[in-house]
Amino acid sequence: MRETGYLRTENANGIRILTEKMPHLRSVTTGFWVGVGSRDEPQELSGISHFIEHLLFKGTERRSARRIAEEFDAMGGELNAFSAKEYTCYYAKVLDENLEQAMDIMVDMLLNSRLSPRDVDAERKVILEEIAMHEDSPDDIIHDLFVSALWESHPLGQSVLGSQNVVRTLQSADIRDFFGRYYYPENIVVAVAGNVEHEKIVEMVERLMAVDGGRGRHSRHCVVPEIRPHTVVYDRPTEQAHIVIGTQGLPRRHPARFALAVLDNILGGGMSSRLFQKIREERSLVYSIFSYHSMYVETGLVAIYAGTSPEKAPAVMDLIKEEIDLLLEKGVTAEEVERAKGHIKGSLVLSLEDSGSRMTRLGKAEVSGGEILELDELLRRVEGVSVDDVQRVAYELFGPRRLVAVIIGPFGDREFQAHLF
Repeated sequence: MRETGYLRTENANGIRILTEKMPHLRSVTTGFWVGVGSRDEPQELSGISHFIEHLLFKGTERRSARRIAEEFDAMGGELNAFSAKEYTCYYAKVLDENLEQAMDIMVDMLLNSRLSPRDVDAERKVILEEIAMHEDSPDDIIHDLFVSALWESHPLGQSVLGSQNVVRTLQSADIRDFFGRYYYPENIVVAVAGNVEHEKIVEMVERLMAVDGGRGRHSRHCVVPEIRPHTVVYDRPTEQAHIVIGTQGLPRRHPARFALAVLDNILGGGMSSRLFQKIREERSLVYSIFSYHSMYVETGLVAIYAGTSPEKAPAVMDLIKEEIDLLLEKGVTAEEVERAKGHIKGSLVLSLEDSGSRMTRLGKAEVSGGEILELDELLRRVEGVSVDDVQRVAYELFGPRRLVAVIIGPFGDREFQAHLF
């Protein structure tokens, strides 16, 4: 058995099992990743994957919701879940001696949850409150609104939480049908990191999840969305204006993804980034400004967020556009590239020091068709990025000038189009 690196097994019923041994730890993090998310939902069921995620904590034939909570509390463990566009993850962090008990509970939740009409009606109220809270947080919801504006009718444009109107109408029969379509062995990945032995985890999964496979993996019909440059203004009585400006990015396995990470870091990835220095430090126009990128199977996005006073919003948008123009006209410097690579490499190493991060790296890549690279190879790929690589990806993404902007603030019907195009 290797002391480092990960191991992978696909068992007879199609469940994929990945482990990474971290012998110096007493903790273990395990995740059950299901290959379904908001992009797989028809519009009339928008938010159903997230609804199911909630319902799996409401109890099984063997355990009530209270008993599930009590068993994890007695272990001093953590049990949680999250939904995303391409997957749903249920995860737990426990002491290594409690791993089998934790996995038994999680498998029980995955295989035997009641999904009863009573539980659906009760959890519906909780989810409606969650959506309302999200919609009351403009610095959160603006990112959803940007994705919706960027990808419009494409499945990736759908909200993970769904809309209040759809959540109000979802019924137990809808949920059972959707659950049956996607929660099956070949569509599940089990990822475990910590003080574990791979063979023991494989045996444990085969024993606890002795269910029939044979349906094959879920496959998606993926089409790259067309981007329509435009600006959307949401008139709301907020104290601050919230702005996101961005465009199409790169798919998850694109060879230039490491150059994009360096570009993102130079543009708005830290306190020394161009946007932070120019718009916050030199002009004092914002408190928060940063860039980010996300990658999916067939496409991705790159975006810039800024929060500012409403009266300063036009100036901030002008300066963001100026920085994009400067990037295309003058390029990046060797010094900026080296600093960004150092930042990324340091963040990578630090992020993988705990079992939760290692588990997430394995599970997310496997369930979404990504590439799992050893840490040394990741660092080598980052180090190999050149000034020319960064400039090429900058031209590819920003050169066509297909920018989409979303703004929230007390603007009435004010027009912002001229500040970007």
